[in-house]
Amino acid sequence: MVFEAVEPEQRQLLKKALDDARLCVPDVWIQYVSLGGIVGEYEVDAYINGSLSLPPLQRDILAHAANELIDELPPRPRAPYGADVARTQAGGHPLEDGRHPQSAEEQGYGRGRGSNPGEG
Repeated sequence: MVFEAVEPEQRQLLKKALDDARLCVPDVWIQYVSLGGIVGEYEVDAYINGSLSLPPLQRDILAHAANELIDELPPRPRAPYGADVARTQAGGHPLEDGRHPQSAEEQGYGRGRGSNPGEG
């Protein structure tokens, strides 16, 4: 089995993405074929499990198929910030304004600022 230099890492990251998203090979393969992929389901499964090498273009089509399926999944719950919890406790909804919970930077943490809100 001959692997291109990036292939093992690309395969491992694809497998992790599929596992994290709980996607199965048949679903990914159907999407892959619909995008122009030319290898069979058995070969895709063998590639994902590290026993077969695929050409770079086929690997990228497979990655694109996986990403399209992942993009269709509902978003995972986000961890709330203190202001979101306070709003909920006050009888509001943490996302009343239709936005995601505030980012750390919006709350005063992050780049170009100190480690506490209001510092900077």
